Amino acid sequence: MSLCDGGTLSRTMKDIAGRKDRAGAVTACRSRWKTGRKKVGFESHSVKIARGKRFVLLAATALAGIGGPAFAQATTASADSGSDEIIVTALKRSTNLQDTPISISAVTGEAIANSGVQSIADLNSSVPSLAFVDGGPSNRRVVIRGIQAAGEPTVGTYYDETPVTGAIGAANDAGGSTPELRLFDVERVEVLRGPQGTLYGSGSMGGTLRVIYQKPTFATEGAVDLSLSDTRYGGLNYEGSAMVNVPVVNDKIAVRAVGFYRNANGFIDNTALNIKNINDQKSYGGRFLVRFTPTEALTIDAAAYINRSRTDTNAWTLTSGKFKSDALTRQPVRDNLELYSLTANYDFGGVVLTGVVSYLDRDLDSVSDVSRFIRSTRTPAGCAARVSAGQPCSTAQLDNYYALVDSQSTSALFPQQTMKSWTAELRLSSDGSGPLNWTVGGFYSDRDTSVANPQSNADPVSGAIIEPQQIATVRFIDDSLRQVAAFGEFSYDVTDRLNLTAGGRYFRYNKDISGQTTIGSILVGAVVRPLSFVKSKEDGTVFKFNGSYKVTDNVLFYAEAAQGFRPGGANQVIGLAQELTPYKSDSLWNYEVGFKNTLFDRKLLLNVDVFQIDWSDMQITGRTPNGAFSFITNAGKARVRGAELEATIRPTAGFTITGNASYIDAKLRENQSNANVSAPGLKGDRIPYVPKFSAGIGAQYVWALTDTLSGFARIDGNTVGGSYSDFRPTGTFTRKIDSYQLVNARLGVEGPDNKWGAYLFVTNLLDDTAITRSQSSAIAVGRTLVNSAAPRTIGVNVRTRF
Repeated sequence: MSLCDGGTLSRTMKDIAGRKDRAGAVTACRSRWKTGRKKVGFESHSVKIARGKRFVLLAATALAGIGGPAFAQATTASADSGSDEIIVTALKRSTNLQDTPISISAVTGEAIANSGVQSIADLNSSVPSLAFVDGGPSNRRVVIRGIQAAGEPTVGTYYDETPVTGAIGAANDAGGSTPELRLFDVERVEVLRGPQGTLYGSGSMGGTLRVIYQKPTFATEGAVDLSLSDTRYGGLNYEGSAMVNVPVVNDKIAVRAVGFYRNANGFIDNTALNIKNINDQKSYGGRFLVRFTPTEALTIDAAAYINRSRTDTNAWTLTSGKFKSDALTRQPVRDNLELYSLTANYDFGGVVLTGVVSYLDRDLDSVSDVSRFIRSTRTPAGCAARVSAGQPCSTAQLDNYYALVDSQSTSALFPQQTMKSWTAELRLSSDGSGPLNWTVGGFYSDRDTSVANPQSNADPVSGAIIEPQQIATVRFIDDSLRQVAAFGEFSYDVTDRLNLTAGGRYFRYNKDISGQTTIGSILVGAVVRPLSFVKSKEDGTVFKFNGSYKVTDNVLFYAEAAQGFRPGGANQVIGLAQELTPYKSDSLWNYEVGFKNTLFDRKLLLNVDVFQIDWSDMQITGRTPNGAFSFITNAGKARVRGAELEATIRPTAGFTITGNASYIDAKLRENQSNANVSAPGLKGDRIPYVPKFSAGIGAQYVWALTDTLSGFARIDGNTVGGSYSDFRPTGTFTRKIDSYQLVNARLGVEGPDNKWGAYLFVTNLLDDTAITRSQSSAIAVGRTLVNSAAPRTIGVNVRTRF
């Protein structure tokens, strides 16, 4: 049978008829499934090594291995500054971290490696007000200062000069699947708190997260990092990363290649399918960078980033027991990402011209079990509601209805997404040498996403999606978002201590969506709909004002008022009233004051700020008052008040203590309702997944063991307060997420000049069952599904650089 007729469906998802041939596409069924994808599901779980043998292997590796501290170099510092002074580029020009008058944290590559950070999701303990709504690998939302909502991202995420977003999925939620590239061979990560709309544009209304990788150098060098570990309730994990840097033409061309592979044993058992450690994870990929400097004034960097990830969902069912899942199907997640960029910088002498162009290609597939929901409809009442307009079904109707339910009794939603995104930026910046510094530029992005969202049958024994697919219902979506912007920021030193800054950005976006449902299903209320189109567009401006004053050479005071925004869009709901189809951008104003203190000959760095954010026209998910449609619209206001603290203490040589803390009070200022929508949030409700208090601390000590060897010890800990999964604490499907604490430790020995090192490490030392997300829904039949940190993991790590 064809796709239009129903029945089976092969995974070929090819683009049909071209996006421009819309008229022809109306009559076509549009088979848009990608060719050659692997079948969903995993091979049967292999027999595990006995736990005793694991530790024998761990011990042998620890004795045999040699290595070194992270190859990650210390962050660039000016020649006359101390080696601990970090240079950042958050203002699109180089500034000293402690002299940059905004709320910014910078985590060096060395600190990242020493604390065991592998992706941006591991950074929350190092940076105040940085959090993640954790749906597991490839399904995490970045949150800064409590600005958390479905839809486009509220935090701008950059890898080098390239902004990235998640895929929209079937719910217009591009912010919920932020790409996570491996943090290896990193120069630093910058986290800018508060809106950065003038320089970084849409999606930076809560802040901006920037990952800056090491660039090719004109010297031959390399590094290797290997780890072997064992996870409680799971098994052996192993991973390796390597880097090699080679000059090709002296002082002209250099290349840098990075590769990594990780195999993490799962720790969740599926009791329904009798599969142990179902959430095994494999990830691999790398980067290839080329630097070309034809003249002293011109630098060109070309880069390719490849990332592959395979796992099963790491959610488990709270009522089934710790780390137990009762899902009736496999729920794999497949994430293929490729990012290519070209960056050119030309120094005219006092003015730098920067041009960036990038291309992102991402395929993201996931599976969500709906078997229990389908089975829950197998009642006379379910038949009456779906077949006979509320009247009792006849015997024949009931038999036919039960047969239909039984035919889908083991099935899953299987959204498959392909996203292609072009971005480009051209800007001119002063070099920071005079009293007047400025940046002006333009930005363009073009993102196209295709989504196929079928409900597919699965094998009741193995839980794997049946191939060729047996489709109960399917919906197709094409989504395009195009943005252009012009921006500028100007900063003037009124005196040698007083600086004033002002900036603005003009933006315009167009969003076009087409969608159709080719196979309907009465069980989930999916009605066959022909191809239809919706559009939305908007333009506007955002502004920033900042003043800073150096009270002394070591104490900086600043005050700021800055605006942030993110694009609106158009709902994908087929049949929704025209006036409800578009939703506009939401925006906020952030007001803050802060102090940056560098005291006692740099033995103490203490930064403190307080802020208030007024968020208006919030994008929310709601329903029409009659309950007929679920869609995104604008309703309600929120106010976020908070305080942040960061400190670094160096009491003696080789001993460093870092700490951070944040308090965030994020509440609605009015009910989330208007004439068109009724949503759950009421005045005074807390924003979901935003803890009031969180804090992190790290202590590191390096000391001489012999003339050539050093000892290394480090401990990191963080605490995260409780929150709720929805606005209404008493809501039917609202769940409380309890507070948790995590502690990691590392102990090792390092060679001369940090050329090698060997370490023992433990993560989640206290073996806390740290639940990071909890949720429920009608699809889950009221069950509580949770995500959590991995249990206690003990391992060895060897590193070397040359």
